[in-house]
Amino acid sequence: MGNVQEVLAGLDGELGWIRDTYQDLHRNPELSLEEHRTARVAEEKLTAFGFRVLRLGGTGVVGVLENGAGPVVLARADMDALPVTEATGLPYSSAVPGVMHACGHDVHVSTLLGAAKLMADGRGSWSGTYIALFQPAEEVGAGSKAMVDDGLATKVPRPDVALAQHVMPLPAGTVSITAGPVLSAGDSLRITVYGKGAHGSMPHMAVDPVVLASAIVLRLQTVVSREVQPGEFAVVTVGALNAGTKSNIIPDRAELLLNIRTFRSQVRSTVLAAIERIVRGECLAAESPREPEFEYYDQFPLTDNDSAVTSRVTDAFTVHFGAGAVDKASPQTASEDFSHIPDAFGAPYTFWLLGGADPAAYAEAVRNGSVKSDIPANHSPFFAPVLEPTLSMGVQAHVVAALDWLAGGSGAGIRP
Repeated sequence: MGNVQEVLAGLDGELGWIRDTYQDLHRNPELSLEEHRTARVAEEKLTAFGFRVLRLGGTGVVGVLENGAGPVVLARADMDALPVTEATGLPYSSAVPGVMHACGHDVHVSTLLGAAKLMADGRGSWSGTYIALFQPAEEVGAGSKAMVDDGLATKVPRPDVALAQHVMPLPAGTVSITAGPVLSAGDSLRITVYGKGAHGSMPHMAVDPVVLASAIVLRLQTVVSREVQPGEFAVVTVGALNAGTKSNIIPDRAELLLNIRTFRSQVRSTVLAAIERIVRGECLAAESPREPEFEYYDQFPLTDNDSAVTSRVTDAFTVHFGAGAVDKASPQTASEDFSHIPDAFGAPYTFWLLGGADPAAYAEAVRNGSVKSDIPANHSPFFAPVLEPTLSMGVQAHVVAALDWLAGGSGAGIRP
């Protein structure tokens, strides 16, 4: 662990600007694919640190630091904010109306920049290539694909391992990690069903798409309860049903918005097939005049941590932070598009969770059985990671994980 301590020796001296960067990003959030200012912040700092810097996928930024022969490690942070009005009351609250870093991507950017600075300053303690990648548009599942489509895999060295972290409403000062599925696959689906419009007083002249859509919503509740094997995970949520404009008009169409989460590709296929079969069947029963339309969007792959990589990173975290600060993560039903990046290279990866909640408040909530009500979750207008130890822990986690390969650990050259 001598190399780790050498690289981290300057952390205390860097925390001031890391904190300032975090607060600046939090105050100036940018929505998906609009991260122009955030990208410039990353570019300027990486350039100053000595990285070779590239723009990919519009607002994506990649910094490459080559430091002799050795493994290649890629670390990723996402950058986009959410269309949420902040209610934290923090002195550095969002200055952009209706936009907020409600998912902690500002933590991700600032901690990866901090790790990049320490890795650059500590080049005498490691050998190989360190890639710091700042990805846009995670919230809409488009950013990683945009970077891959822009030639990521041909413009930077192929990583031996890829790493990422996400701040969560867990006690600050802890990390959680597990092998296998850690974040679910996610699919959003827009379904349009068609009827025949008529006056509200003449339902016999219509094919009512409101009734049709309502029947579909009820029947969809049987997909998980009756078509997915007990013990398997699946979620089917109808988040919106839109139809009509006036009480006495039967419309000619209805739109349903669905969200689907799964942990296994076979279950995903079963669920999606069942949804389409049910919709078509209900349309047939209602004598719908047109075939239903299905539009899949905001699709997220399964985040499935490589067992060998995860075991090594877990061991490195345990040695550095102590066993009490490292937990086994429970699979989360949220979704991420990170894995498109290592998949483009055919590289193994691991994705861990970084605690961001005030430890005392979290412990009190656990004692009271009120974690769900008292600890704001990601996407909440009250989501506000404590500055410390969240930021210093996030920087250290990136450095510790990377150096397990770059400082001569046995992971050098690992392949899937």
